[in-house]
Amino acid sequence: MTLTVRIISPDKTIWDASAEEVILPSTTGQLGVLSGHAPILTALDTGVMRVRTDKNQKGWTSIALMGGFAEVEEDEVTILVNSAERGDSIDLEEARSALNDAETLLSRVSEGDRQAQLQAKKSFKRARARFQAATIV
Repeated sequence: MTLTVRIISPDKTIWDASAEEVILPSTTGQLGVLSGHAPILTALDTGVMRVRTDKNQKGWTSIALMGGFAEVEEDEVTILVNSAERGDSIDLEEARSALNDAETLLSRVSEGDRQAQLQAKKSFKRARARFQAATIV
């Protein structure tokens, strides 16, 4: 049996296909989903989702998720996200540069400026997710 996986952002559907296995970046850690999984609703963190579409396929598809929610029910995984990007559509050098810039910004933010720290951490997590999605094969 397979899962039906849908990733929906406010402006488009990023993924709508069958899969054998899904690994989600939940706010409490990585969450693996296989066919027959118990119903669950979970918050998603900014991170990389991995999808295996074929039992015999060794490779995975990586998708950078920018926070949201996932619902698993009756072998259907519905993921609502703020935004998402497939790893195979991300320019690796641009993602590497953005990650380096985000690291630099994070290291330069004043410890006393709470708002700037939160923004820098958010930018870093987004850049790291995009870079990881682009490099995971």
